[in-house]
Amino acid sequence: MATDQGRHSPLSPLEAADLVLDFVNTRPIDGREERLADASTTARWLHATGLLHDGALVTEADAAAARELRQALVVVLLAHAGEPVGGGPGESGTALEEAEAHLRRSGALYPLSPVVTAHDVRLVPAREGMPGAFGGLLAAVAELARDGTWTRVKACRNPPCHLGFYDRTRNCSAAYCSPRRCGAQVAMRSYRSRRAADPADTARE
Repeated sequence: MATDQGRHSPLSPLEAADLVLDFVNTRPIDGREERLADASTTARWLHATGLLHDGALVTEADAAAARELRQALVVVLLAHAGEPVGGGPGESGTALEEAEAHLRRSGALYPLSPVVTAHDVRLVPAREGMPGAFGGLLAAVAELARDGTWTRVKACRNPPCHLGFYDRTRNCSAAYCSPRRCGAQVAMRSYRSRRAADPADTARE
């Protein structure tokens, strides 16, 4: 977590953004396999990213916790893209509030420690094993927040895509992972919905 932010362009993602996006995109999107399906696949992903050292035990409960953490992050990234994430009728609170509460609990369960040098200050996991792996993900989020680019890490508003992506627009206005694909699909659905709601519109065409 560098203290000198002036050298980094917000249009170029940090490695921390790549890590967070890789994590949220472990979901089965576009026919891809679920990469946190069980203890074995979760361990494989964590080892590949360097968040977990070889030999560390990963349980089915850990895999479930990873999926819960991932879903909480997806909800926050949807909020970054301007997607309403409120609860349904009669539900107490909102999906965003629940996701933020889960992330606060995660911060308490997987604490970070500051490492101070003459050149920078970094947050690193305070524990080893799975708590350290989850802490590493939270440290990446903290680095993005410190860099001022956390809100550029988004999830596509087009359901059921919700692919995580980095917003490289200058005004941070992107809402879809691909304007030509997902943006066009949302526009078409909106158009069809308006036509269905107003049959007179169809008759006039």
